[in-house]
Amino acid sequence: MPRRLAPKIILALALIVLIVKSVALYVNDRNQEARLLESMTLGADQLSRAIAAATWQMMLADRREAAYSVMQTIALKQGIDRIRMFNKDGELMFSTVAGEPTQVDKRAEVCTPCHASTPPLVKVDPANRARAFREPDGHRSLAMITPIYNEPSCAEAPCHAHPASLKVLGVLDLQTNLSPVDQEIKSLRVRTLLLSLTEVGLIGVFIVFFTRRFVDEPIRELIRETDAISDMQLDRPVKIESSEELAELAHSFDVMRVRLKDAIAQNAEFTHQLESKVQERTSQLELAQQKLIQSDRMASLGQLAASVAHEINNPISGVLNLSMLMQRIVKEDGIPRGRIAEFRRYLSQVSGETARVGRIVSDLLSFSRRSRPQRAPADLNAIVQTTVSLVAHKLQLGGVAVELHLAPDLPRVRCDASQIRQVVMNLLLNAAEAIKGEGRVTAVTRCPAGGNRAILEVRDTGTGIPPDLIGRIFDPFFTTKEEGKGVGLGLAVVYGIVEAHGGEIEVESRVGVGSTFRVGLPLAGEEPPPSQATPDQNGNGR
Repeated sequence: MPRRLAPKIILALALIVLIVKSVALYVNDRNQEARLLESMTLGADQLSRAIAAATWQMMLADRREAAYSVMQTIALKQGIDRIRMFNKDGELMFSTVAGEPTQVDKRAEVCTPCHASTPPLVKVDPANRARAFREPDGHRSLAMITPIYNEPSCAEAPCHAHPASLKVLGVLDLQTNLSPVDQEIKSLRVRTLLLSLTEVGLIGVFIVFFTRRFVDEPIRELIRETDAISDMQLDRPVKIESSEELAELAHSFDVMRVRLKDAIAQNAEFTHQLESKVQERTSQLELAQQKLIQSDRMASLGQLAASVAHEINNPISGVLNLSMLMQRIVKEDGIPRGRIAEFRRYLSQVSGETARVGRIVSDLLSFSRRSRPQRAPADLNAIVQTTVSLVAHKLQLGGVAVELHLAPDLPRVRCDASQIRQVVMNLLLNAAEAIKGEGRVTAVTRCPAGGNRAILEVRDTGTGIPPDLIGRIFDPFFTTKEEGKGVGLGLAVVYGIVEAHGGEIEVESRVGVGSTFRVGLPLAGEEPPPSQATPDQNGNGR
């Protein structure tokens, strides 16, 4: 079964035409055969009456042999198989075919038209007196029974002994050959079949032509237009004018095209406005993030101020004491020869202490310097070491020991070194503040085999984080510290910096055992897309 509409219509119409034509051909064939048989019946009836009329005078004069001779002569004509005559009792009086039975049963086929009812019929129309049948040799024959009535001239003749009450004296049975009629019917059937096939062929050609012209081609055109709409070619109008129905359908598609075009234009305008607003808000968020990072940096500097001042005070006090000792060694005539070595030792110690002060100040300036964000390959181990040197003294004053386990072959990471120093600083200070009393903070760097990230872990032996608070620790201004000891920006800044670098941050914590903050940063050879991570309920950056 075809799936396209035009072949379906063509096939359906062809089947309908074929069925209608076949029925019409069958009915016409039957009608033609019936009319030919009717003509043959009428001819046989006329011939039978003519024979009866031709022999009437002979039979009236009781010249039977002459009447039989006439019938024998007529039977020799083409198309007549035999002529028989029966009396009223069914006795065969004459037959043009020798060897016929001399007596027939009144229930026989030749007697049925009149003797089928009681009393027997006297008047029977020609259609009921005729019978068509097939002979043993296969050809068909038409037999016509013609009653021989007892007319007054016959009943009153002196040579006959038939009472006037007897209506029918006998019957004349005329049998004609239907082979010419059958040949004519067969020829007529062949001609009718050829004519019908020609008509069906012509009708099929017209069906195909008009179906393609008015159905298939408009539908294909409509499909092309709808395909153009699906390809977003919305400037081409949809116009089909083959029929009212397809024109309405094309108009509906054209209305849809116009509405879709307007909707896309509105969507594009809305998208443009949305992108502008998103870009504007993104700029605002980036500015706010920078301010937040700077605020956190200043807060970290405030926390370091006392520790750094105390750490700087120790070498300065040593320098002051050494300078006083050196002043005592120096006399009016210079440095005594015996004390030059001692003076040089003091001077070397002064140089060492001042260099120490210089390193502390340099690290502090490097941390607090507000530079333009710039990502480049950097040594994560060096960043950790530099940051630990800044906070180690403060942590030691609080009874917190710092341990470093840095991978010696750690690949370089692509980052903004100053921002990653702030991440390390905040994680270290946050770990130290989580420890009540003495404890330990451990910084670990590693790179998993086959991985594309460098891992930084900061572990502490503090109080841990309750499970119901882990999902909120990266929220700005959320803090679990006592009032006045924190504003809740440190971990929010850490999360923002790590996310901006395309990295991840995870938290594992057990109350009473401690916490581990795990930061993953892309290696220098990797170019990850900007992360859109948000912390999940476990404090993991997604």
